[in-house]
This record gives sequence, C-alpha cells and structure tokens, in this order.
Amino acid sequence: MRLLIGGYTKKAATGIYELPLETKDSAKVGQAKEIIKIGGPTYFVQDSDLIFTINNAGDKGGISAYKLVNGAYQETDSYLTAGSSPAYVGINKQQKLLYTANYHTAVLAVFSYTGDGKLTLLDSVTHTADTLGPRPEQVDGPHPHFFNETPNGNLVSCDLGNDCVDFYALSNNKLKHLASYQNEPGFGSRHITFSPDGNYFYVAGELSSKVNVVKFDENNWTFENIATYSTIPEDYTEHNGAAAIRMSSDGKYVYVSNRGHNSITVFGVKSDHTLQLAQRVSTFGEFPRDFNWDKNEEYVVVANQNTDNATLYTRDANNGCLTPIQKDIAVPEGTCVLFE
Repeated sequence: MRLLIGGYTKKAATGIYELPLETKDSAKVGQAKEIIKIGGPTYFVQDSDLIFTINNAGDKGGISAYKLVNGAYQETDSYLTAGSSPAYVGINKQQKLLYTANYHTAVLAVFSYTGDGKLTLLDSVTHTADTLGPRPEQVDGPHPHFFNETPNGNLVSCDLGNDCVDFYALSNNKLKHLASYQNEPGFGSRHITFSPDGNYFYVAGELSSKVNVVKFDENNWTFENIATYSTIPEDYTEHNGAAAIRMSSDGKYVYVSNRGHNSITVFGVKSDHTLQLAQRVSTFGEFPRDFNWDKNEEYVVVANQNTDNATLYTRDANNGCLTPIQKDIAVPEGTCVLFE
C-alpha cells in the first residue's frame, strides 16, 4: 500500500511525495520520496495513472495533470490563470470531471479530462458577497473552500466568507444554482460530508470550530438544522481552525481535524443522526489540515503542516476510535493525504 502527501512549498517541500505503508506484520509508513516536483500542491486527486493537482506557479495558479509513464510522472496539461491557485479539487472518475474551488478569487470551476490527461474548462461561476460573516477572515469577501458532488450527482460548495453551502446542477456543461443553506454568522463553512442514505450532511465550520448537522431533501431542496457541535473542548481558548471532515462509509462516525488544538475529533452518529463525542486524539504535530484512510478504513494518516510530520493510526470500526502507532513520519508541509 502507498500514500501520497503534498502541501505548501514555502520551506523545504518541493512537490508531491509518495510513502510506502507496510501492513504485513506491524503497520509502518516508510520514507517519503518526491514523485512530482511542483509548486504548492495543497490538494490533489488521482484517477488510476493520472494525478490532478493544484499548482501554485508564482504569479499564476490553477491545476495541472500528470500521467505515470514508465514509472515516472510526466506533466500532460495545465490550466493556469493570473492570481492565486485554488484551494480544493474534486473528481468524478466515471464522467472524467474535475471541480475546483478558489478561496481567493471566489471562482468555482468544472473541467473535463481525457485518459491522456488533457484538461478542458467547461464552466465557472464566481461567488459574490451576499451573506458575509462578521469575522476578520470573512469581511474581505466570499471564500469558497470546497466543490464536489452530492449523493444525487449535483454539486455542492462551502463558502467560508458567506457562511453558506450552495448547490448547483451541471447541465449541458453549464452550472446552474439550485439552492443555498445558510450557516450561522461566523461559522466559516469549509468542508462537507454526507450520510450514506443521502438525507443528511455535516458541515465543518473552520472559524467556529463546529460541526453543523443538517437534514435535507435533495429533490425539493428543503433543509432542517438538526444540531451543532464543538470540535474542541469548552475550556480551550487558543486559536483553532476546523479543517477536514470525513464520515465512515457505514455512516456511524464523523471525523474532524483541528488546527490549533492539533487533534482529530471523533463523533459517533446516533440513530437520529445527532452526534456524540467519542474521542479527541492528538495528531502529535502542529496544524493538521488533512487526514485520510485506506479503502478499508482500517488505517488513518494525518499530515501536520507546521511540524513537517505525519502520524499513522489504526481505526477500530466498532467504536470509531483511533490508536496512534507511528509518529514523526517525516514529510514537509503536508496539507493533503491520499491513499493510492
């Protein structure tokens, strides 16, 4: 098994790294090896022998495609524009579509790609300052931080500036706005995950360090605010920003990373879809932006951006809890974790 970790390239990092994960006797992550040299691959996705990654190319930003040829990744195409690079890229492997969200320019974009890694921009929309929150990170404008698919194949974005979750349809390669759900002012909507039955979603609020549970009907676009939960202890007063959120495939557990408190919070999902705190576990490093698991959700790896290390856990499917088994895995400035 192998995993890929990329992130900022402001210090020692130079691109995307590959790390082996040996699980035969006792699980252990091996040494990181650079496989793609690129600026700022803070998020990326993979489809077989293709990797699509954010590219911070100096005064331009965008996404680039790489294809594995004779054991090495070669750039096949790039789509770059003046200004900042996106913050997120999602993928539909069946339809060969990519979705990007640009935090700084407020642009959501949809691309198609070929098996050879050629990119085509299909459509884009730009968020406007409609419901800006009161926090300093929000007053300068909209900040979409996520753009990917809903259970029914529509598209959804989270806008940190507008405290908003927006839903779109992609029809005839054009984006059409369908509905919006408004989080509380100052929530800082960042990432979202959906229950397996498609009737509930869970939004991570970066600025509030909260998770909002919402029941929704994707046919009639009705929303019911169920409950909101803190991802950090009540007595924690230092800076924290909630980051990645994931739900186990059985729908029983929700996981959120905390940058500042430097932990992963585990919630159990009750029968009424409300949450119950199951665990808060240290990431053994600073500023954990992203974490991910293997296809069996047996192993979890979190990347600590500021301390240039990653941590490996085993996951107990019965209680959802994580047990750290390897710390101080050397990998620089990691912000995105992907199991191959």
